[in-house]
Amino acid sequence: MASHLPLYEKIYIKRRFQRVMDTLMLLLLLLLLTYRFFSLLDSFTVPWFLAFLCESWFTFTWIVILNCKWSPAYTVTHLHRLLQHYQQEDELPAVDLFVATADPVLEPPIITANTVLSLLALDYPSNKLACYVSDDGCSPLTFYALVEASKFAKLWVPFCKKYNLQLTAPFRFFSTSHSNLISTEQDSHEFKQERSKMQDMYDKLSRKIEDVTAKAIPFPLDGEYASFLNTDRRNHPSIVKVILENKEGVCEGLPHLIYVSREKRPQHPHEYKAGAMNVLTRVSGLMSNAPFMLNVDCDMMVNNSKVVQHAMCILMDPHKGKEIAYVQCFQKVYDGIKDDPFGNQWVSAFEYIIRGMAGLQGPFYAGTNTFHRRSAMYGLYPHEIETGRNKEKLAESVLIKQFGSSNEFVKSVASALEGNSYSPNDDRSPSNFIKEAIKVSDCKYEHDTSWGSEMGWLYGSISEDVPTGINILKKGWRAESCTPEPAPFTGCAPGGLLSTIVQQKRWASGLTVVFFGKNSPLMGCLFGKLQFRAGLSYCWLTNWGLRSVYLVCYAALPPYCLITNTNFLPKGEGLMIPVAVFVIYYLNSLIEYVTIGLSLREWWNNQRMTIITTSTAWFIGFLSAMVKLLGISDTVFEITQKEHPSKTSGGNNNNNDEEKEEDAGRFTFEDSAVFVTGTTILIVQVTALLIKFMGLQPEAAGDDESGNGAGELVCSMLLVVCFWPYLKGLFKRGKYGIPFSTLCKSALLSFAFVQFSRYTINAA
Repeated sequence: MASHLPLYEKIYIKRRFQRVMDTLMLLLLLLLLTYRFFSLLDSFTVPWFLAFLCESWFTFTWIVILNCKWSPAYTVTHLHRLLQHYQQEDELPAVDLFVATADPVLEPPIITANTVLSLLALDYPSNKLACYVSDDGCSPLTFYALVEASKFAKLWVPFCKKYNLQLTAPFRFFSTSHSNLISTEQDSHEFKQERSKMQDMYDKLSRKIEDVTAKAIPFPLDGEYASFLNTDRRNHPSIVKVILENKEGVCEGLPHLIYVSREKRPQHPHEYKAGAMNVLTRVSGLMSNAPFMLNVDCDMMVNNSKVVQHAMCILMDPHKGKEIAYVQCFQKVYDGIKDDPFGNQWVSAFEYIIRGMAGLQGPFYAGTNTFHRRSAMYGLYPHEIETGRNKEKLAESVLIKQFGSSNEFVKSVASALEGNSYSPNDDRSPSNFIKEAIKVSDCKYEHDTSWGSEMGWLYGSISEDVPTGINILKKGWRAESCTPEPAPFTGCAPGGLLSTIVQQKRWASGLTVVFFGKNSPLMGCLFGKLQFRAGLSYCWLTNWGLRSVYLVCYAALPPYCLITNTNFLPKGEGLMIPVAVFVIYYLNSLIEYVTIGLSLREWWNNQRMTIITTSTAWFIGFLSAMVKLLGISDTVFEITQKEHPSKTSGGNNNNNDEEKEEDAGRFTFEDSAVFVTGTTILIVQVTALLIKFMGLQPEAAGDDESGNGAGELVCSMLLVVCFWPYLKGLFKRGKYGIPFSTLCKSALLSFAFVQFSRYTINAA
């Protein structure tokens, strides 16, 4: 009977009060639009027309948000049933683990080493795991860190499994209190002694890696490191090295650990992270060919050592498991700055929006912390799991055309599509396939194949995760969220304004390309099996860039009206409608934050950063995407800087740590187009307020109803409050001050805006 019981359940959450508040907000928005529409019919003005367009978009956005929020769900997994379903560990399905890194400076090797160590120590049979690290920076430092970490892993992994540790990344374990430890044996003297010994060994490991990274000790490029001689990160051959190999296939050993740096040549597009993930898919298909794959970023460390078991409960469920293509695990930010000053910890978004998407066809693929079904990545449809793929489609000639010219890899593809996988008895040692792995890592291998277009990680956008997820769901697959306690993974959020802006700009640019491309949610609904509500929920994500255009336009209306002595808000009793919209929106969001235990300060920081990020990073990202879509120039992939865990690693970075603590939560600026946008918005608002208070406005045309009132004044002042860190930056120097070149550009744009506003008065 146990084998027929469900291995997981989806629990829907009822939030009646929030539904009432959300509905009230929608009704007020519709009332405001109706009022504007009839006012425009009576007397047409440009500010009112622009306000009507912007508020129409805001109403559509609110409908999209309601669609996401109204079906929140979480999953409950039954591990004891999984163990009853698979009575022996050898029967559990194998999982290939993918770790992606691209820059040893922005993504320090010690971080990647911690992530790999946490994966190697997962509470899962070691002979069922194989860890593949993609190094797109082709760095001998990263390889060195992995080699040294593998030596430490021989003691660290048994230690984690002996004491049933949940946190399996050494950096996180040694910097966290013992409250996360669950075994009673961990109060013993033996445990404390072993823990102290492990910490000493980890400190030596981290110092060694940091010394090499900082070039404090010489790093000879000979022996196994000779492959990195005369290589450039953008011009080098494929490098594939097996660091650890579980040749005996024993459960108590260590998983395979394979380093992969795919070939890169300047004349061949490398397709950013999507290209790297497709290479890992092919290399792992040769060496282990596990039916499931977990991909994580280099800074996503295991926080729940049983996460693979939880995911298998969903993917291997006897009733609904075969419908699920991927399982998305939510993450928790570690060492986040108090009250989230830069709005990048996403606590509220995960709780309300993404959990709401989980109640539909499934959460969006977030690019990390995701378990994939290999056959779905190979283009299999859900119904083919039961019926099997047509034999004609499994013909070797067809598969070679789709998957490339490697006969050995094509055999593994056919095996995966038929639902088979290699067993340990097949004697498929990874080291036997290095030559073939180098071949499938060649930059020309994908030429005239279906990689990146119909299967695997899709190309065409620097946000490869969203189109890949849409492509999977439009074939009829479903996705599920994995929400055990504690959270499966912890990651580091950007620690400063610049890294936050870089990340947000990259996301907005990539998502805009998706929104207007062939893999948009609309196309998935019209020509695929993406469900309507699921497709609508994806609009919340993919229209970030387009949303910025309307917000920037709306932010320009208050200063324009103050300069020209016109209005875009009603007067008298009509003003109560937008005031009610404003009050209900912020009251509703405040209640949501308080309900999940967030502070008032964090609520305000997130509201402020939403306006700043949307009108700056998203706006520049949108313009960048438009340039790409018009074929003028391609977008540039910018890597987000990862925070170095030096304060617990024993490294000699005290000065850097003090500097980071001093910068924590403070706005720093540099010469970038993103800061030009924000500074321009601020200067325009301040200029308009000065014109208002100094009485430099022209006389209102027509009756008293034509001039501006309190509404425009309050809106402009609110924007100044939101951009207050920029205002302080005008009077500071160094990295805390806005650069002079940025000030000059912003002043010029602000002057042009004021002159344009005055010109429209004269023209009228």
